[in-house]
Amino acid sequence: METMTEVKTVRKKAEQVLDALSKPLVERDEAVRLAFLSAVAGESIFLLGPPGVGKSLIARRLKQAFSGGRSFEYLMSRFSTPDEIFGPVSVKKLKEEDKYERLTDAYLPGADVVFLDEIWKSGPAIRNALLTVLNEKIYRNGDTDIKVNVRGIIAASNELPLDKESNEPLWDRFLIRYRLGNIQNPKGFLKMITDTGDVFEDFLKEENKLSPSLLDDWNREINKVEIPEEVLNIIQVVRFKLDRYNQNAGDGNRPIFIHDRRWKKIIRLIRTSSYLNGRNRADLSDSLLMLHCLWHRPEDVAVISEFVSDAVKRHGYAMAVNLGMLKKEMTNLKADIDKETRIRRTIIEEKLLPSKEDYFELKLSDRKFEGRYISIKSFNNLNRNDWQVTNFFDENLSLVNRLKSKKSKEEFKMEVMHNSVSHTLEMVTSPVERQEIISKAPHEIIENHWDGKIESLLRYIGENQEKAERLFKEKTEENGTHLFVNKDLCSLTTSNLREVIEELEKLRLQAEKLRYSYKNL
Repeated sequence: METMTEVKTVRKKAEQVLDALSKPLVERDEAVRLAFLSAVAGESIFLLGPPGVGKSLIARRLKQAFSGGRSFEYLMSRFSTPDEIFGPVSVKKLKEEDKYERLTDAYLPGADVVFLDEIWKSGPAIRNALLTVLNEKIYRNGDTDIKVNVRGIIAASNELPLDKESNEPLWDRFLIRYRLGNIQNPKGFLKMITDTGDVFEDFLKEENKLSPSLLDDWNREINKVEIPEEVLNIIQVVRFKLDRYNQNAGDGNRPIFIHDRRWKKIIRLIRTSSYLNGRNRADLSDSLLMLHCLWHRPEDVAVISEFVSDAVKRHGYAMAVNLGMLKKEMTNLKADIDKETRIRRTIIEEKLLPSKEDYFELKLSDRKFEGRYISIKSFNNLNRNDWQVTNFFDENLSLVNRLKSKKSKEEFKMEVMHNSVSHTLEMVTSPVERQEIISKAPHEIIENHWDGKIESLLRYIGENQEKAERLFKEKTEENGTHLFVNKDLCSLTTSNLREVIEELEKLRLQAEKLRYSYKNL
């Protein structure tokens, strides 16, 4: 594996190339970057958009990234023949050696960058030949399989005729799918229509172009890029969401099937993205490239965007540090400590409770006068020192008496003045259960067991806190400057990291409190 310094040099090189390729273009930066990424990854990209939005221009500029780069460009029609794409049959070979072989050098098999416009208009013979070229970089020329060195294949169309079964195998070969539209920014639009510069001008110095040997070196290093657990977790989450979506598909929603080969190619794309961004370990931000790889129809884009963004924002690093299991383990440990150190017993106490809504009741045997109920408000207003005129009510809560009263010194009793004599009357109470907890110090053996568990938890939390904080610092320093993912999307990864750091700190404090709880009994 290359050193970090060498990998950072790769990023600088990639930045130089991308800046030069995008220099004269307006609102086509992302498309150019994705086309470049797909080319370095050895994959293909499909551009969907109306005529005149720069699809062929992107292909022509991409060619400039490669030293001695040759391009092949062709506008497909239903009359297109394999000769026009893969080269004419060699008459000399046919006459002298009786071999059916094409002259491919000036055609698709001999190019570095290929642009095939209106690809869905091509016939079955062309499509079948393209399948192995796109997937395996192999073209069968006569009776010989030849390895084609095509770096990037860009196909384009203004339609997606996916209802035709014959199109599905070819469509599946395009890993990146990107929609191009008209320029939206008014200033950008005016700049484009008034600019008299040559949009095909090569701004990349020859020494900064990518040579075949350099690309071969990169390819070997890309294969060594580590795919961390958090990235694999996100892929699993998105895959699960798609499976569930497909099971519930209906009411106009068609399923979105992603086959195993595409997932493997996505990993290759993630590795390439990480390497070109100057890292030898993939990052959650690289997994956001799935947004361009999983949709089949334009109406799928919103669904895929929700699945991928939600997976990164909610799960991401949280799954990598196993936050859910950590919380469960902490809960179980707390329950174990409580069970051992907190003895619960039930105590029955008498409580003064309303016999009727908003009324306390006097005990019948104690009554010396007419009136059985007193309002709760009146009773609560009484004190032990001053006599107050109080209303008493019968069973129907009708007012039947007004007597001076005050609270007794004894609980649940009151003093009532009747016929100039003070009577102590008892209130009706009800038995109420309450739980009393008695703390008990744990046995030394059990305490040592808990100490070991908490130390293990704190060590695990500390290691992951340090890792998460380091990643957060790196992300903050990068300031969202991912070469292939926009800044707003990259913020999802820092948001998830921030939440993980906060949750780990809460768990650390919880562990410390648990230890304090049984150490100080």
